[in-house]
Amino acid sequence: MAATVRPSWWQRWRLHAWARNGARLLLLLLLLGSVQGPWHVRAGQAVEYLKREHSLSKPYQGVGTSSSSLWNLMGNAMVMTQYIRLTPDMQSKQGALWNRVPCFLKDWELQVHFKIHGQGKKNLHGDGLAIWYTKDRMQPGPVFGNMDKFVGLGVFVDTYPNEEKQQERVFPYISAMVNNGSLSYDHERDGRPTELGGCTAIVRNLRYDTFLVIRYVKRHLTIMMDIDGKHEWRDCIEMPGVRLPRGYYFGTSSITGDLSDNHDVISLKLFELTGVRTPEEEKLHRDVFLPSVDNLKLPEMTVPPAPLSGLALFLIVFFSLVFSVFAIVIGIILYNKWQDQSRKRFY
Repeated sequence: MAATVRPSWWQRWRLHAWARNGARLLLLLLLLGSVQGPWHVRAGQAVEYLKREHSLSKPYQGVGTSSSSLWNLMGNAMVMTQYIRLTPDMQSKQGALWNRVPCFLKDWELQVHFKIHGQGKKNLHGDGLAIWYTKDRMQPGPVFGNMDKFVGLGVFVDTYPNEEKQQERVFPYISAMVNNGSLSYDHERDGRPTELGGCTAIVRNLRYDTFLVIRYVKRHLTIMMDIDGKHEWRDCIEMPGVRLPRGYYFGTSSITGDLSDNHDVISLKLFELTGVRTPEEEKLHRDVFLPSVDNLKLPEMTVPPAPLSGLALFLIVFFSLVFSVFAIVIGIILYNKWQDQSRKRFY
């Protein structure tokens, strides 16, 4: 029988060292692989940071019930375990979900995971949902559950054609509208007179996930969709020269009438886009006070003057009183001098 060769102490020490280093390296790789930071980089594009104060995903703890929640429910909207239902598949329902925190980002991207489904067949369903970036929040109305003559941006997923004569447009249909508060959404014509553009989007009763992304970078609005189950973005609307003020609110809403559908929102994720502006562009892209679109004339709307603060009002009143007292004293002095001169001439 051959004698067994035992490794020397030096070989045993090297084997143990390799084992320890390999275990450490494996642990480090596992830790790096498990950590998912709130950012990612697109090749050749900006860094995207997830803004949690403007985002919503499962589990929806405290939404609509807690005072500390970042999101408010309105109307018939309800929280479920896997989604937030804006409206059920019932007639004459209306619901909305609104972020409580105003957004002051310059460049951003909003990704919306949604689902529209119901029992209606062919064209017997409606009406659709909308995604908002507007000055006012929690204002129910006729435009997909939100107020008419809104101020800001509205993106509509319209599932029912109201205009019977049109033939070139296939529904469901995605469109966008920028409003300074002067325009009404034309329901009878499915918003065509005021839309920036649009595309057909077959999104009802699909077995796979449906997504919509709204990207706003350097006054350039891009809307894309992923509705084919291929995990690929498809272009829908491209519009340069869009000017949106900062400090508006994100929200989504839906409405049903004689026809209905389930309108569900699974998640809303807002990313801040950085590294997309040069110093020269920062100077050119100054803040605006009313939404507008270059080469698209909107009816003029005057910006209301900002109300005076308590301190400003106090200072105005105070200095007005000081000026009045000063004027009265000067007047009395001049009057006394005039009287003295009159007496000297008399004597």
